[in-house]
Parts: sequence; C-alpha cells; structure tokens
Amino acid sequence: MSRRTRALAFLALALITAALAAGIADSYGSQVASGYGPLRQVVIATKHLDKGVAREPADVAGALELRRVPTRFVPSGTLRDPREALGLEPSAELDPGSYLVASQLRPPHGRSEAGGVLGPHRHPVEITVSGAEALLATGATVAGVKVDIVVTTESSGGGSGRTYVAAAAVPLLALAPGTDGPGPGGTAAATLALTKRQALRLIAAESFARKLTLLPEN
Repeated sequence: MSRRTRALAFLALALITAALAAGIADSYGSQVASGYGPLRQVVIATKHLDKGVAREPADVAGALELRRVPTRFVPSGTLRDPREALGLEPSAELDPGSYLVASQLRPPHGRSEAGGVLGPHRHPVEITVSGAEALLATGATVAGVKVDIVVTTESSGGGSGRTYVAAAAVPLLALAPGTDGPGPGGTAAATLALTKRQALRLIAAESFARKLTLLPEN
C-alpha cells in the first residue's frame, strides 16, 4: 500500500470516528432531555466569588458563564443572564460551579436599595455610550456618580437630528472601554442604575439613535 493510500485511509477512518462520536453525543443529549426533562439556561460561577464584592463588567466575562441544565435541578430564582448580576454583590461566599441565585445577591454592602447606589426600583443595565473619555482617563471609581444620558437621533428629510436628555441624574455603577477602545470618538460600556421605564427608553434609543452621550453632572 502506498503512502498516499495509507494517508487517505487514515483520513477516512478519522472522519468515520468523528461522525460516530457526534452521533453518540446527540444520542446521549436526547437521553438526558428525555430522562430529566427540558433544559434551561442558567448562570454558573466559574471562579470563587467573595462575599461583599460587587460584580463589575470584567467579572461577567471572566467569572460567570452560561450553561444549560435540566430545569428540575435549577434552584428557584437562578439568573438566566450574567448581566443581571452587574452592580450587585454576593451575600455569601460562592464556590466555582455554584448557581447564581437572585436571593444571594444584594446592592453593595452598607448601601440599601432605598438609599444606595441602585436606589428604589432600579436595576443595573449596560448601555453603549459616547463621551466617557474623561471619566475613563481618571481611573477613579465611578460607582455612585450621577450622569445624564443624552440621545442624538439621525437627521431625516435633510433636516437636523434631535438631541434630548433621555435619562437624567442616574447613578453610574461601572464604566469600561467599548469594543473600539478608549480615546476620542470611542464608545464605552456604561452600567447604569435605571428604572424600568428609563431602561426601555435607552434600549430602544440604542437601536435608532446616532449616539448616546454620557454627561457627568459635576
């Protein structure tokens, strides 16, 4: 048998083995689903989470992940999206592999929901904004800084776009450079403590506005 023939034979064997492995995996997944019921998306800690340390945007990417597990094994109140933990801190130590449950999270220690960073009836929401270069450049902690979010819409019919304040004096929980990096003209990921109405207004604006600008109050 020539070297080329042997190589083709090994390649064919590898493809057959891969196909068999995929079939076994699919069969196993179907057996799990049929044996334990439907699967649900959950948030799992991949690193040890210290008590009393608020979750920053970097934690969402590096310490939390999404998995799909049988619904029957999921504790009540388990988060479905890592972003739901932004600005909140665990009320107890959490080991790697732990479910992230809403009842285990709270506003930063010493700041109650009514009088702290979040404020009453507010939730952490991440929005892409412009105009955050000055705050990013300082490197200082931004949690609790009050900001206005200004929306600038696209022009229509040859006229000028509209600019208006969509959310005034909202608490800023965290700030990180956007995908285009820091610097003039760049964007930033701002995590804000918003009411439901403010969140819906800004999320809608992200889809149609030319830009959302962050303006510190002071």
